[in-house]
Amino acid sequence: MALTADRHRVVVVGGGFGGLSVTRALAGADAEVTLVDRANHHLFQPLLYQVATGILPPGLIAPTLRHVLRAQPNAQVLLAEAGDVDLDRRLVRIMKPDGRLADLRYDSLVLATGATHSYFRRAEFASFAPGMKTIEDARYLRDEILSSFEMAELATDPRERAEWLTFVVVGAGPTGVELAGQVAELAHTVLPRSFRDADTSEARIVLLEGAASVLPTFGPRLQRYAQRQLEKMGVEIRLNTLAVDMDHESVTVQGESGGETIRARTRIWAAGVRASPLAALLAGKLGVQADRAGRLPVGPDCTLAGHPEVFAIGDMVSLNGLPGVAQPAIQEGGYVATVITARLTGQAAPGPFRYRDRGSMATIGHRRAVVEAGSAKFTGTVAYLLWGLVHLVYLIGWSNRIGTLYSWACALYPSRNRNHRLISFHAAEGEVAGQRTLSRAIRPHSASAPTGRSDGR
Repeated sequence: MALTADRHRVVVVGGGFGGLSVTRALAGADAEVTLVDRANHHLFQPLLYQVATGILPPGLIAPTLRHVLRAQPNAQVLLAEAGDVDLDRRLVRIMKPDGRLADLRYDSLVLATGATHSYFRRAEFASFAPGMKTIEDARYLRDEILSSFEMAELATDPRERAEWLTFVVVGAGPTGVELAGQVAELAHTVLPRSFRDADTSEARIVLLEGAASVLPTFGPRLQRYAQRQLEKMGVEIRLNTLAVDMDHESVTVQGESGGETIRARTRIWAAGVRASPLAALLAGKLGVQADRAGRLPVGPDCTLAGHPEVFAIGDMVSLNGLPGVAQPAIQEGGYVATVITARLTGQAAPGPFRYRDRGSMATIGHRRAVVEAGSAKFTGTVAYLLWGLVHLVYLIGWSNRIGTLYSWACALYPSRNRNHRLISFHAAEGEVAGQRTLSRAIRPHSASAPTGRSDGR
């Protein structure tokens, strides 16, 4: 259905949790809504690590935006990237997939362009330790992780084999803990019977954290539980330790006991995020100061200073110290839709945005998880079941929920197999099997490209 030009025009930039939330909440509004995203899908980021470790196929956590919004007559989806905003003329400059530029006029604008990896002023680390924010990132990491086991099988030098079987995860927040736990289960439980020369149970998984505990944002009891469980799974935890240098074959760390170089062919970055470049661009236009993570300050109603028609939500904004996870973005999206609807109908605007903290959770491994909801804290099997239930509820589409539940069942019972272990990289010409390193030319990895969506962590 073609959109008309005489209705209130709402442009939403970013199809993540925040952008999709506001778009769907405007389904009954007297407005034409245009959702712009550089990807054609909505990404359920909390389960990205399961794509990276072979538990889930990408499609189950990435439904296409057109399919999600197919029954919403007042919504249109455009596959394009937003590069600039003319606040005075109320125009969004977009770049189409063929490279052509175009302008979108808006009456109300909602920016939800999310965040990307932060390497803390060490951008060169992006070449050696990929992060995980997109489906492409997760598939690339899956290639890296699984290929390391294949290369260990081919290696004839014990020292080289040990390097292939060493995995370093930088950052012990929820993403880092979940990745370290799943790599440990993959190496120690799933793969040993599949290899003959390489003993994958000897794999070394090192988790680095600059703070004094894993899961720094959780309560002390849950932190201690998570650390004990990771250690039982064979994860080597280094607290108060920073990665200070790295190359394709090693990581140099600095901790309380001094420096050390860890020989590891696979390094994964889970240490930090930075708001999309659009946040810094707008901060410059408005003459305001972005915070240390590059996030744009907004008013209590999520609007930009001096521009009540422009809203910014999710990981790209700084508002009341809210964390960069899915719930603030979802709730902000619903709130912004309420504000826009109130304006269109002449009703009184709602008060300032108020966040309802519904808790935090993270998995560690099979039947190992932590859940924190206010004063209630859960660990073990109960937390694991709660985690699974919540994530199934928030997945979009019954087919994706059923498919995810089936994949989880296959990964857990009876053989703990993982069916989605496809390796899609191609070795560079002239490399010798058993001596080559993985080709980092599989795809360019940019540490500064915006994701165009709100983070799910």
